[in-house]
Amino acid sequence: MDRLDGKVAIVSGAGSGMGEEHARALVHAGARVIGFDITPGSGPALADELGPDRFRWLLGDVTSIADWKRVVAECVAAFGHPTVLVNNAGIARANRVETVEESEYRRVIDVNQVGPFLGMQTVVGPMKAAGGGSIVNICSTSGLVGFTDNFAYVASKWAVRGMTKAAALELVEYRIRVNAVFPGETDTPLLRADPTALPPESSRFGRWARPSEISAAVVFLASEEASYMSGAELVIDGTYTAA
Repeated sequence: MDRLDGKVAIVSGAGSGMGEEHARALVHAGARVIGFDITPGSGPALADELGPDRFRWLLGDVTSIADWKRVVAECVAAFGHPTVLVNNAGIARANRVETVEESEYRRVIDVNQVGPFLGMQTVVGPMKAAGGGSIVNICSTSGLVGFTDNFAYVASKWAVRGMTKAAALELVEYRIRVNAVFPGETDTPLLRADPTALPPESSRFGRWARPSEISAAVVFLASEEASYMSGAELVIDGTYTAA
């Protein structure tokens, strides 16, 4: 309960799936957490589970700078300056370069790439005021290799990979670390709704990853145990990209 004692975290996309589990894991490790999502999902139930002294739930759209500023302001008012940001919110759409509609492509980019950019930009000032912090960008194996039928998603995740590297270099002087986590196929509502997803038995592990297995990496990167890590790529994919 003390690995993240004194840490204040913001988690986007906390209403379901990995985001929900990241928020829970951060609280259980000792952090106070603001979780938000564009729809309620499991957020209110998570708030009841974790309690208002450790977790606050908000509605917010990661593509809106106004919403990011509001979330950060409410974080400061409730718990203090954020020292951890987990950019988790994301969407996936099955599409191909030849046929994807411009509006669909832009929507994926807005949520998956612009959202993390706005989050990072908004928390830099408060993290500097706090004396440093840790930004964890949830990427994907789609940011390491190419996939068919996921053109916009792949493009967005390669962008997040690059933004992580650039931000790590720019923010190191402020003691703000920026790292990326690259999950393989993880058992979430997003994956279950993806018609292009490979069945769990096709994995070399014979299953999809559990959200808690990804959250363990998030907690590590948020903690002082990772105090010399920045610009790193932490791959959790059951050997998918090893071959």
